[in-house]
Amino acid sequence: MKLRFVPLLLLLVAAFVLPGTTTHTQAEAGYTLRIASLAPAGSSWMKILNAWNKTLQEKTDGKLKMRFYPGGSQGDERDFVRKMRVGQLDGGVVTMTGMSMLVPAMNVLTLPGFLDTYEELDRVRDKMAGEFESMFDKENMRLVGWGDAGKTRLFSVKPIKSPKDIKSMRPWVWKDDPIFVEFYQVIGASAVRLGVPEVYPALQTRMVDVISSSALTAVALQWYTRVKYMTAHNSAIIAGGTVMRQDKYDELPPEYKEAFDSTAARAHELLNKTIRKDDDKAYEVVLKKGIEAVEAGDAKAEWDAADKKVRDNLTGRMFSKSLVEAVAAAAKP
Repeated sequence: MKLRFVPLLLLLVAAFVLPGTTTHTQAEAGYTLRIASLAPAGSSWMKILNAWNKTLQEKTDGKLKMRFYPGGSQGDERDFVRKMRVGQLDGGVVTMTGMSMLVPAMNVLTLPGFLDTYEELDRVRDKMAGEFESMFDKENMRLVGWGDAGKTRLFSVKPIKSPKDIKSMRPWVWKDDPIFVEFYQVIGASAVRLGVPEVYPALQTRMVDVISSSALTAVALQWYTRVKYMTAHNSAIIAGGTVMRQDKYDELPPEYKEAFDSTAARAHELLNKTIRKDDDKAYEVVLKKGIEAVEAGDAKAEWDAADKKVRDNLTGRMFSKSLVEAVAAAAKP
């Protein structure tokens, strides 16, 4: 029996060492990055993300690809972050809500009344890129690229001119968004905490009658069909981006990393340009659909005071005073 076993063992060893009989390596088999997003299938975001995936596969002969999970099919952004941490997802295309679950200090970029133009936001992200990337490095996460989702406005069933108008209403707040949680506490409004997938049903039943959103998001998720008014001014930019596990990136061979980085840079540049144009178009669309834009007028000082109170309350608790000052300085031309 031993004599019969030895030739078999030798054959098995030979199968692994003889030329032409090597097993497939990971690089030969290829890599698939699993990335989730709340963006609906067919939306501007997903069209660009899918084009990015196609280009990446072309550059790597199909050996590196991304599998996107759109439309919240993997849950809310809190679920994305949890699944990334345990290895069930490799990355996420998220708003600042998701990014701040990894790095809370990132909320400084979406403070109301702080960075409310694209030009200011771009200057900050460019000048402080290294500092922000190092924050994610400490969490074993890689900041792949920045993305936007339009200008933050309040959409409502009744006109909102000043913050005190919201006190008698039922505003929705993303349960994981500390900025708007704080904002509604500052102005004395009783917010209803819900996940993004729960918003449309809540609008239908009038569980909520005020939502914070960009025009583009309101159109993409059909929220605009349940409201009649929106604030003409925007308080911030809905900033976000793509993040992924650093260890998953580190697994890639050098040539795949290069392909991933170059295509990611181009995709996010195109994403920002497209989304910003589409948000402006969506704003005009909802106006034509009969939604009325309400000007702040002489109530602007009330908005400014509320915004400053939010910033003061969160400084030292969520981000340092030095970071706020650095961002304010970087925002200047």
